[in-house]
Amino acid sequence: MHGTIESAAKLDELRARATSLPLEQFDPGDPELFRTDTFWPYFDRLRREDPVHYCKNSMFGPYWSVTRYNDIMEIETNHSVFSSASALGGITIRDIDPDLRRESFISMDPPRHAAQRKTVAPMFTPTHLDNLALSIRERSAECLDNLPRGEVFDWVDRVSIELTTQMLAVLFDFPWEDRRKLTRWSDIATTIPGPDGLVATEDERQAELTECAGYFARLWKERIEQPPKSDLLSMMAHGAATRDMDAKNFLGNLILLIVGGNDTTRNTMSGSIYALSQHPEQYRKLRENPGLLDSFVPEVIRWQTPLAHMRRTALADFEFRGKQIKQGDKVVMWYVSGNRDEEAIEKPYDFIIDRARPRTHLSFGFGIHRCVGLRLAELQLKIIWEEILKRFDHIDVVGEPKRVYSSFVKGLETLPVKISA
Repeated sequence: MHGTIESAAKLDELRARATSLPLEQFDPGDPELFRTDTFWPYFDRLRREDPVHYCKNSMFGPYWSVTRYNDIMEIETNHSVFSSASALGGITIRDIDPDLRRESFISMDPPRHAAQRKTVAPMFTPTHLDNLALSIRERSAECLDNLPRGEVFDWVDRVSIELTTQMLAVLFDFPWEDRRKLTRWSDIATTIPGPDGLVATEDERQAELTECAGYFARLWKERIEQPPKSDLLSMMAHGAATRDMDAKNFLGNLILLIVGGNDTTRNTMSGSIYALSQHPEQYRKLRENPGLLDSFVPEVIRWQTPLAHMRRTALADFEFRGKQIKQGDKVVMWYVSGNRDEEAIEKPYDFIIDRARPRTHLSFGFGIHRCVGLRLAELQLKIIWEEILKRFDHIDVVGEPKRVYSSFVKGLETLPVKISA
């Protein structure tokens, strides 16, 4: 089921359920809604009728959904009540077995969060990004120059995965010949095990993550014995707040940086091609005025919303917008819904590459947990599109994308395209 692409009639039927289904039966976190791209009317209705919604039964257990832009920002910044801590379940709707939970700085509350985050922050300063820009451009140009003309190929694999994986290898100073391991580990970290998934069982998933930990442990040992360098692993190996991490914290931060560096850029890179194929007037506007890239990039990040949600856990009973949230409840902030909130964003369902305020979006989060690498993601997207516009008049999407079976990662598994010969 997960690998199929439904007919237009079937998709219309799935979307129509959102208008007839009683609100108490809504489960907006069902990954099947995201795989079929039929979740939008559910969130539209929740924002209108029940913006703080309780789902009693789901494959992930009970949870609250927060669906409006300003409400999400309020939850995001109330650390005294809403915790990110991995010990309470972490940052996704899916609970992990307590024995398997791994801390990372995104799944820490203040003040511990700041110290570990600051260790890797120098990677993303303007000066360091300027130094990275040249190599990003060189790799982007080489990748695009090697694409086939006049034949169908998968944009996700040939461009989005390859370029983001190369970038991760640079950031970690990871062995180049093994760089696709990073992609695999990122996908494994966020996959839902099952008969149609990347792995069939949770044990298989954990085995691959253990392989990831072992590989990086060997690299870590090398970095400790070397003078400090400017890669992420060396920064953590020599950082006061991170050099003595236990094994779970070590792997937790690795997975955070791998997934953060992979999914956001990779899925927006794919989503940008698909968005422009669906809005040819915007594609024409961009080709005629490449200077619009500065607003196009944040707009397409909003449009794609590569991570659909973040989760918090209530530390105490709390009344929010008239709803009684209990201590221990899961509270899911749906970025994908906030990014379509008419009260915060003008014409949110329109893709407008010269939008007046394109940075009004939640795709990178808000507050202290806002994505540490957001400027790098924007830089990569801007450069790849600068290079695309130099080379190709048009990139045609020639079939429907296959979407990820996940309500956390909102991405495309495959996207068939063709560049005119």
